Amino acid sequence: MTLRLILMRHAKSSWRQTDLADHERTLNQRGRDSADAIGDWLRKNDYAPDTVLSSSSERTRETYAHLRVDAKPTYTRKLYLAPATAMLDCLREASGDTVLMLGHNPGIGEFAERLAKKIPEHSRFLDYPTCATTVFEFKVDRWQDIQLGKGKVRAFIVPRELL
Repeated sequence: MTLRLILMRHAKSSWRQTDLADHERTLNQRGRDSADAIGDWLRKNDYAPDTVLSSSSERTRETYAHLRVDAKPTYTRKLYLAPATAMLDCLREASGDTVLMLGHNPGIGEFAERLAKKIPEHSRFLDYPTCATTVFEFKVDRWQDIQLGKGKVRAFIVPRELL
């Protein structure tokens, strides 16, 4: 069996409201446009998730809303600014055939790098900019069985390529 993981960093957030806690920051217009474009790309390429695991931050929630996909999200504080090891633990508890995981740098970029069997030849993969999205496939039957360094990268995209 093949399981698919869509690993996405939240879209560009706003720094306009300086009195907001980091967890509460919202997206700026560029971020909303980027998330819309990535959502269109997911649907066009038949990458729509059936399960969503997301940080509980406002900017990840808003990113997810702009993707316009039908899966019901699970928001968890465990993914807020989480390191790659915590993301792996969370993913191993997932169900569904296609999981979208929404998080933050530096953890999400490190997780993408550590999951990949082969790093894609893309100039932005290693810095994982806002709304960067990697589609991985794993030849396993259960999420509990995935291992670092075993994910086949099917696609990697940044919003700038779509806008």
